[in-house]
Amino acid sequence: MLSGKIAIVTGASSGIGEATALALAKAGAKVAIGARRVDRLQSVKSKIEEIGGEVFMQKLDVTKKTDCDSFVEGVLAKWGTIDILVNNAGLMPLSFFKNLKVSEWEQMIDVNIKGVLYCTGAVIPYLVAKKSGHIVNLSSVAGRIVFPAGSVYCATKHAVAAFSEGLRQEFSVRYNIRVTSIEPGVVATELNDTITDQSLQGFIENTKKMVALQADDIANAILFAVESPTHMNVNEILIRPTTQER
Repeated sequence: MLSGKIAIVTGASSGIGEATALALAKAGAKVAIGARRVDRLQSVKSKIEEIGGEVFMQKLDVTKKTDCDSFVEGVLAKWGTIDILVNNAGLMPLSFFKNLKVSEWEQMIDVNIKGVLYCTGAVIPYLVAKKSGHIVNLSSVAGRIVFPAGSVYCATKHAVAAFSEGLRQEFSVRYNIRVTSIEPGVVATELNDTITDQSLQGFIENTKKMVALQADDIANAILFAVESPTHMNVNEILIRPTTQER
């Protein structure tokens, strides 16, 4: 279904990014993978090559616009076009606002919001020029509801959801560029490892007890959206574990 398509996946060194890169490759896409952890990225590259996929790999820090531009230029130099962008890179260092973890707020804003803007900005001129493409942004259930200790994280994911809808309105009708916001609930990934607020240990333990979603579940949801017929624009997919109440 995706044979010959060129897909970019950010934050591809583990978790949802890795699972998505592999799923896209299995579906026939040529996949460009970027992340800061080059050693882990190399492992993903090897896995894609083992299943016969074509892959482009480059270190990518989405908080740096120059990195995003350089990455896209590298993909274009190798394959000449871009069809799919999956803005997956994200951080979730939850904390109660009163603890004033300012550096963590700034990290989330830089990665979760600016990173999405920079990568989208890098690809959009090429998608507009050819009047086709698909942008997939990883928001969260936190992009719909707010919870204690999540005020800043939720704000970033609400921003991604709003940005996705703005992109849809600007580009889908005029330029045939589809836009999808993926909104996972609890997923068994490394996201909780970024939480430094010790008062949230109970929260972390509770999520570990839950039958969480797997990274492959989210990758399959992304695959559903991008493999949908071109007249069909899957705007949002909210996906929670069965046992997650909120």
